[in-house]
Amino acid sequence: MFISLEKLGPALVWPAALFAMVVVAGWIVRQSLFRKLRKWTSSNQLKFDEVLVESLRFPFLVWVLILAIHVATQNADLPARPAAWVGRILLVLWLLSFTVTLAQLAGKLVKLYGDRLQGALPVTTMTQSLAVIVVSILGGTLILNALGFSITPILTALGVGGLAVALALQDTLANFFAGFYISVSGQIRLEDYIKLESGEEGYVADIGWRATTLRTLPNNMVLIPNSKMAQSIVTNYHLPNPPMSLLVPVGVSYDSDPAHVERVLIEEATQAAAEVPGLLSDPAPFVRFIPGFGDSSLNFTLICRVKEFVDQYLVQHELRKRIFTRFRSEGIEIPFPIRTVYLKNAGEDTEQARAAGVNAPGV
Repeated sequence: MFISLEKLGPALVWPAALFAMVVVAGWIVRQSLFRKLRKWTSSNQLKFDEVLVESLRFPFLVWVLILAIHVATQNADLPARPAAWVGRILLVLWLLSFTVTLAQLAGKLVKLYGDRLQGALPVTTMTQSLAVIVVSILGGTLILNALGFSITPILTALGVGGLAVALALQDTLANFFAGFYISVSGQIRLEDYIKLESGEEGYVADIGWRATTLRTLPNNMVLIPNSKMAQSIVTNYHLPNPPMSLLVPVGVSYDSDPAHVERVLIEEATQAAAEVPGLLSDPAPFVRFIPGFGDSSLNFTLICRVKEFVDQYLVQHELRKRIFTRFRSEGIEIPFPIRTVYLKNAGEDTEQARAAGVNAPGV
């Protein structure tokens, strides 16, 4: 029943030696391979090499150990049944490690190259997760097949339980499919500046499984459920392209010459376009006598283009300072609101009412 140590020792010498030789050989191959990969990485501008090296550094050791155990067990004097189980377990471990490595690599590559491909989906957390899930499902199928399980009963069980899961997770699924629609539609992209009808606004930082993350101008994060985002009226200030028109209202006195005011405004805006970051010189700034005649001023609108939404704040700041200084030097008055109040004597009102044959109050 028991195997003596004298008999067991010689039987393990050769498998142990093979195990050690495979490990050493694998270590040498790994060092040589990764040294060449690092040289290749440093000699070109591709980021794929760096991602590949970092993704394979640890899994390669795992694969060497699995190979060493496999070689040792195949050359050991083991019964057929335990040897078969060891081989199956090693195959499952190799498939599992390969699936995990490939899933991580797929997620990193989607993030690395997604933004560079014309017409590709925006790279979000959801996009990366979908790539990982697809690879994981394929790897899981191979693992189940290696273990001898039939996939058909599992799919049937999932189909039966799918309705219960859908009912229990209907809010989560609604957010998931809404997020998938937002990512695929291309109407809201990463780093776009958007504003919702409810008032929230900011740069799109990420589109996840449950919520879309906005980074506001004060550098705070706002999380909006994807289902609410899909149902909301959204203004995207980066579509069809980031440059946008900026309207600066200017009011002057009725004593001012409209042609003179227009010329001054265009000169200041044109000069500012060459000096103020974010203010574009093409198309050239122009002025319209709109909305026109106000209660106490002639109202003009200076129209120019800025590079993107956030540039409007600095541009307005600089333009208003320049316009105010130039108006002072040109003698153009910026009027205050004026209200004319007429006061009448109560006695005069009474005499006028009597002359008209009307009873005045108190008469």
